[in-house]
Amino acid sequence: MTLKDIETEIISEFEMFDDWTDKYNYLIELGKSLPEIDEKYKQQQYLIKGCQSQVWLHASYEDGKINFTADSDALITKGIVALLLRVLSGRTPDEIINSDLAFIDKIGLKEHLSPTRANGLTNMIKQIKLYAMAFKAKYEKE
Repeated sequence: MTLKDIETEIISEFEMFDDWTDKYNYLIELGKSLPEIDEKYKQQQYLIKGCQSQVWLHASYEDGKINFTADSDALITKGIVALLLRVLSGRTPDEIINSDLAFIDKIGLKEHLSPTRANGLTNMIKQIKLYAMAFKAKYEKE
């Protein structure tokens, strides 16, 4: 599935819900399905700065693709991370760097988050893209 296909799938899933209470509940469910992150990555160096809650993000590079694992101590934030990883994990550095993540605006996520959570979302995306740039620089010679 392409990155855009997954984004379209997420938009369709969120369109099934009439109000944001149901959408928040769905986010919480998504967070519960996030695979466990290895405890060794729940350290300061993997924390995303600027998030209201604690969010740990680890990236690994294999066969030209970046795989992410993550966790958070807040249920809604964990759901947001699960959405981002669903779209971006298993992608090439270029796919991640060039992604516009239009689904975030299309489902209305940013406008329904508190300012500190919206800032955290921005920082999560920034960190994911920084990992992609670092792996691209390290492994992919232009």
